[in-house]
Amino acid sequence: MLAGVFEIIHIASVWVLPVLLSITLHEASHGYIAWKLGDDTALRLGRVTFNPFKHIDLLGTVLVPGLILLAGSGLGAGLVLFGWAKPVPVNFSRLRNPKRAMVWVAVAGPGANIFLAAIAGMLIHIIPLFPSWVQGWALANLQNAILINLVLAVFNMLPVPPLDGGRVAVGLLPIRFSLVLARLERYGLLIVIGLIFVLPFIGRSIGVDMSIISWVVGPTVGVLYDTVVALTGHG
Repeated sequence: MLAGVFEIIHIASVWVLPVLLSITLHEASHGYIAWKLGDDTALRLGRVTFNPFKHIDLLGTVLVPGLILLAGSGLGAGLVLFGWAKPVPVNFSRLRNPKRAMVWVAVAGPGANIFLAAIAGMLIHIIPLFPSWVQGWALANLQNAILINLVLAVFNMLPVPPLDGGRVAVGLLPIRFSLVLARLERYGLLIVIGLIFVLPFIGRSIGVDMSIISWVVGPTVGVLYDTVVALTGHG
């Protein structure tokens, strides 16, 4: 019993910091780019900050991942795909050239995550400078940081509003099609839940792989992970 508790604490300790940093940089980047492009809403509300507590959502950042951890089911994927932070408020009407600016605000989050993944890859080189007793723990944190940030980047770029990829598509498509896609945002959460939970459930029932994670996110993250590892000098 006690050993199990210590194991949960250890597992959580190598995931919590990467998760907090990844969601904080992701959300702060949205607000920062929006501010630079004309909308200071997030700035005035104190959301253009690297303080993770400003971005934590009690349900999405704490309770849901915590329950997944206690259930022992897919810690890495669970913390990323089945958790969320407070969305950064952006008043798109205040942006200069709103349709184009929307694209830059949207890609800022995934772009920040890819940047953070690369930084984590480079920091692995300094692991030998750490005391021997902490090297394994530090390495696990950095490897998890690469994985989490890449999963966040890829998943959020799916072209489904209100995900970042959906807003990029709205900003790039001709107005006729972008309006149709933008109207889906009110149903976006239901669509995302359907993609993550309902389709795979139906697929398992009929013996067909219908998981968007298996089709798109997993393979793309795998390629990006290998790329980051190679570019940061680890093979």
